[in-house]
Amino acid sequence: MRMMLLTAGTRGDVEPFTALARHAAACGHEVRLALPDDAVAPADVDTVPLGLDARRVLAPPGRSPIAIAHHVRSEVRPAMRRMFAAAVRETVAFDPDVVVHHPLILSAPMVTDTLGVPRVLAEFAPVATPSARFPAAGGPTATRDLGSGNRTSYAVPRAAARLFDADVARAAAGLPGGRGPARRSSSRATLMAVSPALLPRPDDWPERVHQTGAWYEDGPAPTADPAVAAFLDAGPFVVASLGSMASLGPSADGEASARGRAVVTAARFHGLRVLLVTGWGGLALPSECRGPDVLAVRSAPFDAVLPGAALAVHHGGAGTSHAVARAGVPAVVVPVTADQPFWAAQLHRQGLAAAAVPLRRLSAWTLASAMGDALSRRERAAEVGRLVRREHGVRRAVDVLESL
Repeated sequence: MRMMLLTAGTRGDVEPFTALARHAAACGHEVRLALPDDAVAPADVDTVPLGLDARRVLAPPGRSPIAIAHHVRSEVRPAMRRMFAAAVRETVAFDPDVVVHHPLILSAPMVTDTLGVPRVLAEFAPVATPSARFPAAGGPTATRDLGSGNRTSYAVPRAAARLFDADVARAAAGLPGGRGPARRSSSRATLMAVSPALLPRPDDWPERVHQTGAWYEDGPAPTADPAVAAFLDAGPFVVASLGSMASLGPSADGEASARGRAVVTAARFHGLRVLLVTGWGGLALPSECRGPDVLAVRSAPFDAVLPGAALAVHHGGAGTSHAVARAGVPAVVVPVTADQPFWAAQLHRQGLAAAAVPLRRLSAWTLASAMGDALSRRERAAEVGRLVRREHGVRRAVDVLESL
C-alpha cells in the first residue's frame, strides 16, 4: 500500500506518526510522512514539510487579548492556511491508497473524497470521537464528568474546527479540477492511539474506532547523553519537563525560573535529585538552585531517562503521559492547555498521579505535597507500566490499515 501520513503539532504529535511510518515501511508499505517544518525529520523516513512552524504558532508574544488576537491574525491563520494547502498538494502528488491524518489536518477529508481513497483519523486523545462516558479532552469541561452532557462537550472542538472553514475551502484550489466535493465522507476508521490502561474503552464507541494503544518504537530504547547518564546513575532522581510549553510575555524568564526553583526545592525536600528538561522555555534553572544534585538540559529522550526515575513532573500531554506510564513511574501533572487537564485528571483517577497542580498554584509547597502523594503510588505505576509495555500500538494500527 501507499500510505500518506499527515500530522501537525509538537513532538508528541510527530514522534507517534514517525513510529507508525517506520513500522509500516518495515512491513513493506510505501510511506510518506508530512510534518511541521520545525519538527526533526527522521533520516530514514520519506518526509515532506507542511509549511507550519508549530513553535511560532503555539507561542504568542504575550497573554493580553490584543496580543493574542494579533498573533491569530498574523501567525496562526496564515500557518493553518499553508498547512491545509500543503496537505492537499502533497497528498495529490503522492497518489496514496490510504491517508492517515491528525485531527488538525482539516483539509484531509476533501482530498481523500476527491481521490476516492479511504481516510483514517488518528487521535491521541478523544476530541473527535464522542462518548457519553467522559467529556471531550479539550476545552473547559475536560476534567469533569458531565453525565448526560458529556456528548455535548464534543461540540467545542467541532466549533473550533469550523473557524477554519474558509481556509480549508481555499485549499481546494490544489485539488484536481480546483474544487472540493460537495459532501464530506466519514472516516473509514479511527485509530485511537491511547492505552486502555490509561483510558478504558467506553462501551459506546463504534466498531470502526480501534483503540490500538500508544504508538512508539518497538526497538531498543535510545541512550542518554553520557553526562546525563552519569548524573542519573548517582542517586534517586526526578525528571521534570513542561514539554512544548513556552514562557510568554515580558516576565517569561522570571516565571520559568520560579517554576524551576519550585521543582528543585520540592525535590530536595524529598531527598531527590533533579533532571530539569527545559524544553521550549517553560522551565529554567535559577543560579541559586545550581548544585551537584541538579542537571538542566534542553531535551532528553524520555525512553532513556524515565525508567530509573522515582517520579516525573510533567505537563500532561498525551505523548508524555503515555511515556511516563510506560516507564512505570508515578507523576505530578501540571497541566497548561489543550488535552493536558484531561490527562491530568485521568492519570489521577487511574492511581498513577497525584491530583493535578494547576500552573497558577505551582509552588515549592504544592509540589512537595503532590510529590509525596505521587511517591505513594509507585506500586500502581509499576503495575500499569507492565501493562502498557505489552501493547504494540503501531503493529495494531498497521493491521487495521491493511484490513481496509
